[in-house]
Amino acid sequence: MNVESQLDLNQERLRTLEKMKKLLPIVVGAELKVGEAAYADGALTAKQKRLIALGVALGRGCTNCILGQTMRSLEAGATSDELLETLGVAIAIGGTMGMAESMRVVKLLEEMGKL
Repeated sequence: MNVESQLDLNQERLRTLEKMKKLLPIVVGAELKVGEAAYADGALTAKQKRLIALGVALGRGCTNCILGQTMRSLEAGATSDELLETLGVAIAIGGTMGMAESMRVVKLLEEMGKL
């Protein structure tokens, strides 16, 4: 069985993002600035916003978004338990699609030694 590494996929995502910053500096730079504003602490903390974004990414089935928001949630201080509860909400809303996409987060957390 050939199982893809979520850590490898995340590294490829980061490598490609760096390339896109060079190829489309104005557009990518503007998008990153929107993200900085959107995820800044406010009425909700950056961690809460990242967990919300992860739930949205799971619902949309966006692999790069799922990996990125999982990593950014962890960087913002989210625990494995908080991530798992976010997966639970995505499964409750998305059914089997939510569960299928949530498996990627479980695999990533396993690879990182967090589960």
